[in-house]
Amino acid sequence: MGDDGVRDLRAALAAHGQEGLLRFWDELDGAGRERLERDLRSLDLDLLDRLVETLVHGREEHLDMGGVEPVEPDPAPSPEAVAEGEDALARGAVAVVIVAGGQGTRLGFDGPKGCYPIGPVTDRSLFQIHCEKVAALGRRYGRTPPLYVMTSDDNHAATEAFFADHDRFGLEHVRLFRQGTMPAVDARSGTVLLAAPDRVALSPDGHGGTLRALRRNGCLDEMRERGIETIFYLQVDNPLVAVGDPGFVGAHRLAGAEVSSKVVRKTDPAEKVGVVAARDGRQLVIEYSDLPDRLAEQRRPDGGLAYAAGSIALHVFSHDFVERVAATADLPYHRALKRVSCVDERGRPVDPDEPNAIKFEQFIFDTLPLARRSLVLETSREGEFEPLKNAEGVSSPETVRARLSDAAADVLEAAGAVVSRTPEGAAAVPIELGPLVAADPAELARRIAPGTVVDGPFTLS
Repeated sequence: MGDDGVRDLRAALAAHGQEGLLRFWDELDGAGRERLERDLRSLDLDLLDRLVETLVHGREEHLDMGGVEPVEPDPAPSPEAVAEGEDALARGAVAVVIVAGGQGTRLGFDGPKGCYPIGPVTDRSLFQIHCEKVAALGRRYGRTPPLYVMTSDDNHAATEAFFADHDRFGLEHVRLFRQGTMPAVDARSGTVLLAAPDRVALSPDGHGGTLRALRRNGCLDEMRERGIETIFYLQVDNPLVAVGDPGFVGAHRLAGAEVSSKVVRKTDPAEKVGVVAARDGRQLVIEYSDLPDRLAEQRRPDGGLAYAAGSIALHVFSHDFVERVAATADLPYHRALKRVSCVDERGRPVDPDEPNAIKFEQFIFDTLPLARRSLVLETSREGEFEPLKNAEGVSSPETVRARLSDAAADVLEAAGAVVSRTPEGAAAVPIELGPLVAADPAELARRIAPGTVVDGPFTLS
């Protein structure tokens, strides 16, 4: 970039109070200047101004509860819905999208979270479990859904290498695409932080950026060319998801819904999970921090919670809806107070002990109010929700492996096996069934002898 270009860039940054981003320019070599210029040119400074004004300097506002009503989820899908979903899968009209931009840092794991070994016996990775479920759909319905995996700048190369090393887990179509980024800003001043003298502190823009990333990377165009009508969306950290569930897909399609959500029923008002609700005929998700106690504790006549539709970030979208939203809608940004490593005024690295920055993120559930018609389907917490988030305690490797073993034990017992159980009813030993087996109980029954006793670590692929 020549002198004129530097002056223009400096003037543009100064007009938005961000001229400090060039404070190390004279000290950088050519490659460093190219890196910094590329980062700076990617910034939407007008948008940044609005976000700093509202989410950094503005008063934190909570969602207006006026007109909000609870939503009662639909029960298990009908046989007609299952048949509709199976037809869509057999016609190749369904694609699967996995959001996998996170790292395994909170788990003490050096690598993409999707690479984490979670199988109770074989250490299958999260990616392998999901991919084998996609492959099982192809085996069962004759057409394997194309798989799209959203990565981040932080983990794209490692994820790409992992899939290559495992021969894409046998899938014919796997496409990785990167999510967008947003700058992190100082929590007090709103100025953009530098991760290094030649790099802006950028972070993923949240799972709400998935739809725009699909469009930006040409995935939506490719889906249209392949005849995709329905998109099954999940997050990589939940290995219990029934990927491509024909009942869910079919119920969505029969309802003429643009977006559908699976939920689990809340029983504790204080549980830290958002709830699906409705206002003016449109659905929305209320974060647990925004739900007033008077609503969180409200009861139905049968004693159950009124606001009980717990969101688990599991959705089905119509392809046309995703195209429309990605092209025309601006989802709101949310603030997240985080610790962000950066450099100080002298270029020295700073690794803060306390949160020092605001990150701007979009959430996938903010698509719900944009849908003309939505559907909410209830699923069991035990059967389909145990995300891997923490190193210890709830939602940890210990609890996820236990839930996977319990699910496998249920299938084995249905196939005629005798499984050792604890007094509380949980599987007493680690058990793992490969998705290609577990997806077909009839095949499983043929592969084990009636009365097979499972009283030690057991696996079948």
